[in-house]
Amino acid sequence: MREIVLDTETTGFEPDQGDRIVEIGAIELYNHMPTGRTYHQYINPERDMPDGAFEIHGIGPDLLVNPRPPKDGEVILRDKPVFKEIGHAFFEFVADSRLVIHNAAFDMKFLNAELRWMGLPELHWERAIDTLGMARQKFPGSPASLDALCRRFGIDNASRTLHGALLDSEILAEVYLELIGGRQPDFALGVVQSGGSGAENSAWKPKPRPAPLPSRLTKEEAAAHDAFVQAMGDGALWSKLG
Repeated sequence: MREIVLDTETTGFEPDQGDRIVEIGAIELYNHMPTGRTYHQYINPERDMPDGAFEIHGIGPDLLVNPRPPKDGEVILRDKPVFKEIGHAFFEFVADSRLVIHNAAFDMKFLNAELRWMGLPELHWERAIDTLGMARQKFPGSPASLDALCRRFGIDNASRTLHGALLDSEILAEVYLELIGGRQPDFALGVVQSGGSGAENSAWKPKPRPAPLPSRLTKEEAAAHDAFVQAMGDGALWSKLG
């Protein structure tokens, strides 16, 4: 089973009011295990960067109302591609996989707006697995932010001083695996071994033992059980089954 853990950074909250995506980060899981394949792209939103959005993710100082040169670690966006130049590559990466997203309604709204504007099919909402909703259902009344879940599960997010789409996707993958029962929720029975395609594993089914296991009852225990059943009379269920 292929899943894509995904995060976006944007200029604001509403694509229909002119806000746009400025970063996409995604990592691939297969049978709940990271494969090492990732997708990461900065995007020129073709508009200014509001101060409030910049304070969250630190992307695009060159697009601020009062632009300035970037400091260490800050990403400029004027020379990055616009979404219509990267949309096909993104669409091909996610393919038909399930999408694991924290607060899925937000990211899906932006992604579908961008895909719609360039004439590509939108992502069906049924594909989204919302880890925010999962966390609220599993821990009602407790904080469910990504940082709060990292603290709960003991996940190191020390490098997360600002929001970043790829880093957040990597952290979210760890959180997601904890939410569904730990890093190996299926005890690794579904993990492909030795570079196989996985077809052999998916077809595997348990088989009967070639010989039954020997009884662990002693002769004395079996005799005591028989005496107990006989004392219950002919109507005893064990007598009928025996």
